[in-house]
Amino acid sequence: MFDRIISELGPWNWMVLGFILLVMEVVAPGIFMLWIGIAALLIGAVSLLIWDAGFWTWQVQVLAFLAMSLVSTYVGKRLAGGRHDPTDQPLLNRRGEQMIGRKATLAEPIKDGRGRIKLGDTLWRVSGPDLPAGTQVRVTGAADTDLELTVEAV
Repeated sequence: MFDRIISELGPWNWMVLGFILLVMEVVAPGIFMLWIGIAALLIGAVSLLIWDAGFWTWQVQVLAFLAMSLVSTYVGKRLAGGRHDPTDQPLLNRRGEQMIGRKATLAEPIKDGRGRIKLGDTLWRVSGPDLPAGTQVRVTGAADTDLELTVEAV
């Protein structure tokens, strides 16, 4: 059955597959089907040129399609890959890291390694050595997973 469908459509089977994949990309965008669809269209174009060649069997076409899919996906990733330009504000969305080096006064004492400081209009949880309220501290670190700062006495 598979041989019959391929022989009836001829070289156009790859064009049909390519357009189906491109339509799938429009329906469910993700930029992945785009590159595979382009690979199918390229194999379809090659098939139009060399369809009658003895070596261009469906097995060779599938292997060429798989290889072209890998190549086009790699090239597409390079073309559409994220930009990694340096920024003038590397800590823009890292609020805890912005606080490192700042000095503050403990709003609540640090007991059992936990306390609170007020920086700006925000109360921050802090960890560090046990200290009484009102002690001047310096922020020495920030946890990535939660809004907790590490402090030491100044």
